[in-house]
Amino acid sequence: MARHFTLNTGAEIPSVGYGTWQSKPDEVGRSVYAAVMAGYRHIDCARAYRNEKEVGLALQKLFEEGVVKREDLFITSKLWHDHHAPEDVPESLDRSLHDLQLEYLDLYLIHWPFRLKKGTNASNPENFVLPDIPATWGAMEKLYDAGKARAIGVSNFSTKKLGDLLVVARVRPAVNQVECHPGWQQSKLHNFCQSTGIHVSAYSPLGSPGTPWMNSNVLEEPVITLIANKLGKTPAQVALCWNIQMGHSVLPKSLNEERIKQNLDVYDWSIPDDLLAMLTDIKQVRQFRGDFTVNPQSVYKTHEELWDGEV
Repeated sequence: MARHFTLNTGAEIPSVGYGTWQSKPDEVGRSVYAAVMAGYRHIDCARAYRNEKEVGLALQKLFEEGVVKREDLFITSKLWHDHHAPEDVPESLDRSLHDLQLEYLDLYLIHWPFRLKKGTNASNPENFVLPDIPATWGAMEKLYDAGKARAIGVSNFSTKKLGDLLVVARVRPAVNQVECHPGWQQSKLHNFCQSTGIHVSAYSPLGSPGTPWMNSNVLEEPVITLIANKLGKTPAQVALCWNIQMGHSVLPKSLNEERIKQNLDVYDWSIPDDLLAMLTDIKQVRQFRGDFTVNPQSVYKTHEELWDGEV
């Protein structure tokens, strides 16, 4: 099983990364430290997660102790909705770099194709602003040119939105980070990204079983349990292995040190083709629908508009 995938920049992204979404500030430092000690080399961050300072402290501790060097790690962060204006994009990256105590990011992503007035949130529809993805992307390209972001990409972009971006992009997106797991396989997007040289990175690769407001039962799917029992693996390992065999990197998140280690046990085995084919029968349900972007006053009046029918 692949330990890395090669991006269209030539850089290598680890096939298994550690996600920090929903990690509380007082927990994330310990979990990031444990993840790197266990062998993770990709840490996925975002300004919106409100824990980058704590991640930065953990990284500095690892550097100071000689566990890893900066060049050993692949660090991702993301541009939030209220900094889409081209003049605000560098400020957002600089803030993440400051909090993470880094000089550059390996990957910087537009978090959503959605825009707010600077310094506001989505609780008030009056804060919604019409996105200008080409202009925002132009500012991202300048960060890439400057070396502050060694690769740039997007997150939560549909096939159509990604195609529209490719028409105007000078620097091709390296990554589209999206929800992807056996219960939401993203076949159309997968095929498009594969044909255009854009890497798919899977968030919620286990279906986010620890998120109460999601109806997530991916790991309880009978076919996943069956395959896990046949192979002597956990349902989580089967779900992760499926994504990697599809050519996607994965970003599992756990605060449990034993599960952090288990989620890395995906390299020396694979799902046989006959069992892999069984996973195509799982009912497909998008768990993370982006409800906060959908509003009569938003550019997206319906989920169908947000995802361009990929719902």
